[in-house]
Amino acid sequence: MDNDEPIFYDGKFRQKRKHGVWREVEAPVIEGPVADTHAHLQMLRDPALELARCAMHGVAFVETIVDPADDGFGAFEALPGWLMEASADLRAMMAAEGTAEGTGGKERRALPPLPAVRIAAGVHPHNAKDLTDDLVAALGERLRDRRVSAVGEIGLDYHYDLSPRPVQCEAFRAQIRLAKAAGLPVVLHMREAHDDGFAILAEEGFPEAGTLLHCFNLDGAEASRWVEAGCYIAFGGPLTFKRAEEVREAARIVPVDRLLTETDAPYMTPEPLRGTLCGPAHVVWTAAVLCEVLGADTPEARATLLAQLYANAEALLDRAPTPWQKEPSHA
Repeated sequence: MDNDEPIFYDGKFRQKRKHGVWREVEAPVIEGPVADTHAHLQMLRDPALELARCAMHGVAFVETIVDPADDGFGAFEALPGWLMEASADLRAMMAAEGTAEGTGGKERRALPPLPAVRIAAGVHPHNAKDLTDDLVAALGERLRDRRVSAVGEIGLDYHYDLSPRPVQCEAFRAQIRLAKAAGLPVVLHMREAHDDGFAILAEEGFPEAGTLLHCFNLDGAEASRWVEAGCYIAFGGPLTFKRAEEVREAARIVPVDRLLTETDAPYMTPEPLRGTLCGPAHVVWTAAVLCEVLGADTPEARATLLAQLYANAEALLDRAPTPWQKEPSHA
């Protein structure tokens, strides 16, 4: 990531060109609300600004990821402030474009709504070595927060092996059990470890509340067994990469009622903006490509597909409080 990238206080998308030049790129036309089911708001340089950009582009839902072993629980406390600042940012951005009510713009309109934000909390496999009994207990109490809608991202990462593999497996099992006790779905991170991850889930039992395989970037053969197990599959930037035809083929075999869109912001920026920092608003580019991949080539077909994708996100990640969350805290 290029943390020296300038911050533009508007809702526009830009490509990085040579000699420090930034070129504006017109956003794709999106015929309905879009969900980013996986973003790391606390890792963004200006979370409030990014939420305001979501509103500008019709991104109506964001699931932010919190890893208490890495980030603590600070995002829980910061989220109301981010949303308050985002409201002010949005008003300023629209006023600058002359489109807000009360301005002299030609196409005045009401401020679009900020996205609904829910939280997934869990210890990433990189940090599995830090999952102590005390942290499991603290995580369990945080899952009672009614803004929490999933446990994640959890799983296995055999590419970096930043925690020993047996430790990753035990941390994964512990958090699957915690999710099941809390009645929440799990958000999975699997990298070069899909066989072991699938086997552990089969042994522990896939949570009844649902399983989301995040940032899918493999082929249809791998996608098939997760689909058969009833999982949701989320596609982000890799779906748009020029040499990732196998990922697009995988998207075609996932039932439309279990497809999701995401960003993994600030990572995995989709084409044609690859090489720049990613924000949750960038999910519109992935949604547009997914429409192309699935043959939704008219405004009506795109609207129908996008409505289904958004309904999928709401059904999995924007549900009513669980019985666990209705119980009084034991802290």
